[in-house]
Amino acid sequence: MSKKPSQVKTPAAAGPPPQRPPGAALTVAGMDSSGGAGIAADLRTFQAHGLHGAAAVTALTAQNAAGVQACQMVPAALVRAQIRSVLDGVAPAAVKTGMLGNRAIVDAVAVELGTAGLPLVVDPVIVATSGARLLAPSAVATLCRRLLPLAAVVTPNLPELAALSGRAVSTPAAQRSAARILLDYGCGAVLVKGGHGRGRVICDRLITAGGEEYEFSHPRLVGQFHGTGCTLSAYLCAALARGAELEAATAAAIEALSGLLADAWPVPAGKLYYLPPWPAPGG
Repeated sequence: MSKKPSQVKTPAAAGPPPQRPPGAALTVAGMDSSGGAGIAADLRTFQAHGLHGAAAVTALTAQNAAGVQACQMVPAALVRAQIRSVLDGVAPAAVKTGMLGNRAIVDAVAVELGTAGLPLVVDPVIVATSGARLLAPSAVATLCRRLLPLAAVVTPNLPELAALSGRAVSTPAAQRSAARILLDYGCGAVLVKGGHGRGRVICDRLITAGGEEYEFSHPRLVGQFHGTGCTLSAYLCAALARGAELEAATAAAIEALSGLLADAWPVPAGKLYYLPPWPAPGG
């Protein structure tokens, strides 16, 4: 009886290598109906950097570059539940905060992030460019005392720096002194955004707890832009999530944002800019 030749199994063709998880970042901020600022800007920025974006909504707003027309705060307990859900179910690599609104929400955020051990970017949204109050006066001290000690970097503009420090910030020396007050709360660095200053050149200053100072100068652009502070802080959050160094990430963020604003297009209220995929910081 003849035997059939043995069947030799050939290995299956190798498919594409498994993709590396992209990583995630969390934004805790308000929802802007115009899509120019807040969570909308943050999630676009995270995606542009190849990150999955998660969000905890603190406020629902009707706003555009002309101003804030209406605002409804989210209950603090729900904000806290949103953060916990993301921390447990998504495991973000970094977090940023934007509009927090009131003391109860600041407390809730501090409780949930206090033990998370994640890089945190605090964008201390206090007053909109239009003048609308976005953080209750009673919450300012709570933000300083409870949230700044958790922050890798805080990104105030000049009015916010004055409100947080209680100091005038009309000169570079005064800005440095005010930034040191924030550093004394325990944050790792302060990025003083100079857009509310005067002159044709804007100077942003990164001042670290270790005493280093870096200046980033760029031309002032004409126009009413909306959401630039949100995008800048979200860029830094994305960079920290990807493991970039803060100084390099800050320089890259300012340069990239300046380019976006230069190419922005006009709408009935202000100008809008589009976020294309940006080179990932540090890689």
